[in-house]
Amino acid sequence: MEHVPPPAEELARLDRELAELDARRAQLLTRRAWLLAALRPPAPTAAPGWDPSAWGAPPGGRPGAPAQPWGHVEPKQPSAPRSAQNVLLTLGGLLLTVAAIAFTLVSWGSMGIGGRSAVLAVVTLGALTAPAVLLRRKLAATAEVLAALALVLTLLDAYAVHAVAAPDTDGLGFTAVASAVLAALWTAYGLALGRLRLPLPAAVVLAQWPLLFWAWAAGAPALVVGWALLATAVLDGTIALLGKGTGVRITACVGGSVMGFSALLVGLTLSTTASGPLGAVAPGALLLTAAAAALAGAWRAPKGFARTGGVVAGLAAVAAVGGVPAAAVPEDWGVLAYLGAGLALTAVVRTRLPRNAKLGVLVASAVVVAGALAGTVPGIAAVLLGPVTLLSDVWAGPPDGFRSALGSTLPWTGLAAAPVVLAVSAGLLGAAYRWWPSLSRIAAPLWARETAGSAGVPGAGIPGASGVPGAPGAATHAPGAPWYAGGRAGTPWYGGGASDARRRPSGAALRGAAGAGAAVLAWGALLLGGAVLDVPYTVAVTGETALVAGLLALAVRGTERGRDGSAAVPVTALVGAVSAGLLSLASEGASYAVFGALAALFAGAAVRAKAAVPRAVFAVASTVWATVLTGFAGRSLGLAPHETAPLVLLVPALTVLLGARLRRNPVALPVELTGALGALVAVGLAVPDAPFLALVLALCGVLAAGAAVRPERRPVAGYLAAALFVLATWVRLAASEVSFPEAYTLPVTVPALVVGFLRRRKAPEASSWTAYGPGLAATLLPSLAVAWTDTDWLRPLLLGGAALVVTLLGARHRLQALLVLGGAVLALDGLHELAPYVVQVAGALPRWLPPALAGLLLLVVGATYEQRLRDARRLKDALGRMR
Repeated sequence: MEHVPPPAEELARLDRELAELDARRAQLLTRRAWLLAALRPPAPTAAPGWDPSAWGAPPGGRPGAPAQPWGHVEPKQPSAPRSAQNVLLTLGGLLLTVAAIAFTLVSWGSMGIGGRSAVLAVVTLGALTAPAVLLRRKLAATAEVLAALALVLTLLDAYAVHAVAAPDTDGLGFTAVASAVLAALWTAYGLALGRLRLPLPAAVVLAQWPLLFWAWAAGAPALVVGWALLATAVLDGTIALLGKGTGVRITACVGGSVMGFSALLVGLTLSTTASGPLGAVAPGALLLTAAAAALAGAWRAPKGFARTGGVVAGLAAVAAVGGVPAAAVPEDWGVLAYLGAGLALTAVVRTRLPRNAKLGVLVASAVVVAGALAGTVPGIAAVLLGPVTLLSDVWAGPPDGFRSALGSTLPWTGLAAAPVVLAVSAGLLGAAYRWWPSLSRIAAPLWARETAGSAGVPGAGIPGASGVPGAPGAATHAPGAPWYAGGRAGTPWYGGGASDARRRPSGAALRGAAGAGAAVLAWGALLLGGAVLDVPYTVAVTGETALVAGLLALAVRGTERGRDGSAAVPVTALVGAVSAGLLSLASEGASYAVFGALAALFAGAAVRAKAAVPRAVFAVASTVWATVLTGFAGRSLGLAPHETAPLVLLVPALTVLLGARLRRNPVALPVELTGALGALVAVGLAVPDAPFLALVLALCGVLAAGAAVRPERRPVAGYLAAALFVLATWVRLAASEVSFPEAYTLPVTVPALVVGFLRRRKAPEASSWTAYGPGLAATLLPSLAVAWTDTDWLRPLLLGGAALVVTLLGARHRLQALLVLGGAVLALDGLHELAPYVVQVAGALPRWLPPALAGLLLLVVGATYEQRLRDARRLKDALGRMR
């Protein structure tokens, strides 16, 4: 819901914006005056009779002073800020307080009873009287400091009375009486001096302790202490609702929250530890009284506090009503009593409670149900994740019962009530789904807007705005319309009914969510019930598979009807399928049956589903289950993991064929990607054996080439197929212990050069680097690297001959890539061959000769620099003209 500001708040907002506009206008005018002064001609030289005011002084300065841009104002004389005054007053009050405490505790014994009483009485009376005098002279800060000192002195007076006049009395009882007297005294003092902000909050703080210390001093049982805390909380709530001043209300709210929470904690502890139903009645009465008090406070409290009060009242009522039957049943079944009480809170929608209080009570009901469901999470997690333990011993044989397959150490007998909780919650959501229209009519007031603007009436909620175009006070989006007018005629700035309705969940979405939640909770109830009852293994596997089939049927039905809120059902079906598959790993027959059924069920769901996303998800899941089946086949045939890899590729091959059949169907791409992951699994299985790995890589290349036949897959699948074929060749060569690099690079170079040649024939303007660069570099560069470390002469000779041929072809056909690559490799190869002789000659020459030759070369180059530069440019241009 949008917030409709009251007239006073809206008027204040308007005043703030107008003030900001005025300040900005003044700033702009000051800047304009400065600019005008800057554009004026310079003032004439001072002469007799010259008046500077005739030319105008620069803004913000004296005549002849530099102009001050952007509204500079002369600084005012510094004055002592109020913060410094407050610091001084606070320090003075603290010093006086410390002096009073020191006098009372240290110097008390050196004076007689009369002197002591006289000193404290005079000082306290003076501290209490001085604020009244100071307030009349408008010294409020000083009065507050002296009031704080008076508060400390009254506490010291109470301590002194107990220490001197009544030393034998009980300390707790005396504290209870003293705090009550002081609370009354400071209440009267605060009401008498209404301008002081300290006395009334201090009285509220003092009022927290009389009942609590009285119960403590009397040695009352815990239940009486709880009643004392609750009575104090009720008093705080009354002060928070009826008290004057923000400080009083905030203090009362904090105190009431602490005391009320303590009272609820005492009542809940006594209720849950009661020895029987009769023992839970008295704590229940305390909790019910607390609930009534919270609900009474929520009746008059603002929106946020009303909802909080409704939540507290609902939870306290559940603890009170559910605690009695919970004490009469075994501990594991007590949750059902609280769950029933929590569900009974939904009847609040038929009462006349305020709307916010109703929402708070309904939130409390939801919290109770959520807490009961949270208690079933460990059992559900054990049922779903327990079969993971079977991965270490696949097909070891079917266990005796369901629990044996889970491998969990949970106390299953203590979870006996969990399936009932899930079933009750599922029944509740199912009933809500079935009787949704009736429930919507009952709960309609909770969603109604508090103003007429919620119904989409333009301009509603603003006094004087009727929402009818042309009517008096109607807001219109036209010149002169109010600032809060929106984009459409008469639409207020805080939103209309239509947009608010879009933000609220629709009835169809809520109903769909209720139905999906009912299905998921029923599934969990059946699963957990099987584990609690320890059904036979065969029944558990069959039941889980049947539940997955039911969830898939509901998911398909939801997509056919376009129902909102059904996303939880497909997700639960996937989770259930994984759990059922893991559970079936204990038996070979069960594994084939379950995964075969899952593959068929998900494939059928993918065919029947109408929505694109569920259809793709179901198709992907079916592909995964089918891939697992091929792995099972290899294990049943007694094949090693690397020998199973070709069998696993059957499913990727089917996905390629299916993708070609589906074409541009949205399901095709997810299915093919899943098949690619299956192929990756096959490659991983074949890694231990190099020949099988080469075979698997080649088969994967065939599949990629088959996918590349389709134009929409060619950009990715074509390159992937080439890479897989090359990789398969390399693996095969490595398996055959072939070590020279040309055997690896030439199978890449030859096809790459052929492809480049065909491309150049089709597009002569294509660059030679794109056509021939990758293919030539694939062989020339690795061979050059090996040739530099090769001591034999054959490889450098063959490499130099090949590089020479490439260079000549590049020069003949004006191909830049061939010329540059061939020439660079030829030069480096020749340098490698001539290096020993160069080193030998250099060692025979005098040591001064190499520097002399280098200097001569530099002189020649420097003398012919311009010519060399023109030669370099011509060479660059010649290379640039090549393709």
